[in-house]
Amino acid sequence: MLMKTRGTVATIAIVTMIAGCRSDQPVAPRASGTTAAASRGPMDPALITAGKAIFRFDTYGDETFWTDTLRMHEVIRTSVSPATALSVGLKVDVDALPAAVQAALRNGTIDLNDPATTVALLKLNAVLGVVGEVDASNTLTRVGITCAFCHSTVDNSLAPGIGHRLDGWPNRNLNVGAIIALSPAVTGASKAVYQSWGPGMYDPRFNIDGLNMPVVIPPAFGLRDVKREIYTGDDTISYWNAYVAITQMHGHGHFSDPRIGVEVNNPPDLVSTKLAALRTYQFSLDAPPPLAGTFDESAARRGRVVFNTVAGCNNCHVGSVYTDVNQGVLHTPAEDGQDPAYALRSATKLYRTTPLRGLWHPPQLQGPYFHDGHATSLGAVIDHYVKLQNLALTAQQRSDLIEYLKTL
Repeated sequence: MLMKTRGTVATIAIVTMIAGCRSDQPVAPRASGTTAAASRGPMDPALITAGKAIFRFDTYGDETFWTDTLRMHEVIRTSVSPATALSVGLKVDVDALPAAVQAALRNGTIDLNDPATTVALLKLNAVLGVVGEVDASNTLTRVGITCAFCHSTVDNSLAPGIGHRLDGWPNRNLNVGAIIALSPAVTGASKAVYQSWGPGMYDPRFNIDGLNMPVVIPPAFGLRDVKREIYTGDDTISYWNAYVAITQMHGHGHFSDPRIGVEVNNPPDLVSTKLAALRTYQFSLDAPPPLAGTFDESAARRGRVVFNTVAGCNNCHVGSVYTDVNQGVLHTPAEDGQDPAYALRSATKLYRTTPLRGLWHPPQLQGPYFHDGHATSLGAVIDHYVKLQNLALTAQQRSDLIEYLKTL
C-alpha cells in the first residue's frame, strides 16, 4: 500500500492531454440537522458559485502529498504525454482551451505524444481535477488534485476525452490505480495492488486498513434529497467530503472517526470552512434526465408496474430518490446479497439501498453496478435479485423492467 502516511493514496491526478429489501431494518446513523435543512428550499447562489470553484479547483493544499511525497510533477513533466493521460482516463475541458488550440486538436497538428503538451494543458487549467503550477520557463513545479478528478467527466464534444464539463458525473474511464502506480515513491507490492483496480474503481479504505477492495466511483449528482451518499451509510455528505479531502486526497485538515479508528490531523485546516459551500454546489447538481430514444417508452410503462408489484423493488427503492436510507434504514449484507467484507470496514457494517438515478446508458454512465461493480449490466442486477429473492419474472417482465430502470 502506498506509503502509509496518514491516509494515503487517493485519487491522483496527473496529466491530461495536450499543452436490497427489508427484514429487520437496521437503522442508519441519524442525519445532522444542518445537512437536512440545507437540502430543502432555495439554495444560496453565492454558495453554489463558491462551491463550484471548490469542487473544480481547490486542492486543500494536497500538493504537499502529490508533489513533495509522490513526486508526481516529475512523472508528468518527463513521462506523461496527452496520449498517456487519455489512456488512463484523464479528461480535458474544451472551454478552457483557446480557439486556436481547439482547431489544432481537430486538425491533428498538436503533438499528443509530448509531455510538454500535457504541461501546457495544465498551465491552461484544462485538465479536470488536476491543478498544476507552471513557472515562467514552462516547467511544472507542483501538482495537486481536486474533487473533480474522480467526480467529473466530459461530453466528448470535441474528441474522446475532450469536451464540456459534466460535473458530478463519475469518471468511469479513470484508472486511478494505474495513475498512482506511476509514482516513483510507490513500492512494487503497492503498484501491483493499484494496477489491479482497473478503470472506474477506487478503494477509499486501502490506505487505512491495507485491504484491497476497490469500489465503483459513484456519482456526485442527485445528492440533494439523499441523506446518506455512501455505500455503507456511514454519515452525511459533508462527513464523506471531509473524509475524502483529508484522508484520501491528503488535503490539510483534521478528520476523526473513532468508529473506524481514523484520526488524521494535517494542519493547517484548509477543509472545514469549505464544506458548506461544497455541499451546496453538489446539491445543485441534478441527476441527468434520460434522453429520448434511449429506452422503449411502452416497455418502460409496463416495467414500472413490474417494479412496484411482482419484482417488489419498491420495498427498498422508495420515494422520489428510490432509497429507504432516508427513512433511516440500512441493510445487512445478507439482505442485499452482497459480500460483507467491504461493509465490515465501515462504521455501520451495513449497506445503504442505492438511490436510482442516471441509469440510462450514455457512454459516461454505463455500469457497472453495486458497490463492487460485480453486475456489469442492468440485466445482471435484475438476475441478482431474481436469484436472491426467488422471484418469478417472465422474460418479458425482465425486459420491461430494464427499460423502466433506464428512465430513472
